[in-house]
Amino acid sequence: MKNPFGSFKRAAALGAVTLAAVSLQPLSSAQAYTDNGGGPSTRVVGGTKAEQGEFPFMVRLSMGCGGSMYAEDIVLTAAHCVDGSGENTSITATGGVVDLESPDAVTAKSTKVLQAPGYDGNGKDWALIKLDKPLGIPTLKTADSDAYNKGDFTIAGWGADKEGGSQQQHLLKATVPFVDDATCKKAYSNLIEAEEMCAGFIDEGGVDTCQGDSGGPMFRKDDSDQWIQVGIVSWGEGCARPGKPGVYTEVSHFNADIAKAAAEL
Repeated sequence: MKNPFGSFKRAAALGAVTLAAVSLQPLSSAQAYTDNGGGPSTRVVGGTKAEQGEFPFMVRLSMGCGGSMYAEDIVLTAAHCVDGSGENTSITATGGVVDLESPDAVTAKSTKVLQAPGYDGNGKDWALIKLDKPLGIPTLKTADSDAYNKGDFTIAGWGADKEGGSQQQHLLKATVPFVDDATCKKAYSNLIEAEEMCAGFIDEGGVDTCQGDSGGPMFRKDDSDQWIQVGIVSWGEGCARPGKPGVYTEVSHFNADIAKAAAEL
């Protein structure tokens, strides 16, 4: 985990988010999908509801994280969302829907987990989850160079709609701009520039991923107008604070490692 004085991973946490280090425990069923109106919020830190089928590669993981389909039976997520590598049958992956309560949702159970080799809470924040069967939903291509680490990115997830907020039943989306390393380093002196990238509205804040979005993809269109994943939701100080952009695992830096691990999973 990053700096305990405010910077935290973005896995779902029990209870309200504090400015200190937060728990990375999963939500109980009673704590999921609530807001002040009793139903799913239409905004997630400046976001809006995603349409059914808009991002078909999105996956919700039962420990309170997001993910993307890397292969037909492999989910790409964040290292801090899982507890080491090895056989693991405790995780349920849900996909195929924007509404997690939809009867059309498809699910599969984990069989194995591979956490990034050498992960110690700083950088290398990626992991793969092998499923017991294909989910039958599209995969998301990963960037193999930094050519797309610029411009505007799409973020999406079922995480909190505000700092300290509740998880969402409906998938929410938002757009955030790239923040260069030099600027982001001023916000986070512990940024690992080779392995992490930043996105968000530096001056005004207001749009960001938050607790429960960890492991989900940050993506954009490539030159063929196809979605390509450039980041993995990792950490940040609070959610959508001015001067504190979201920090994402730089997928292109780890693309070869991820491919090798997936082939051996």
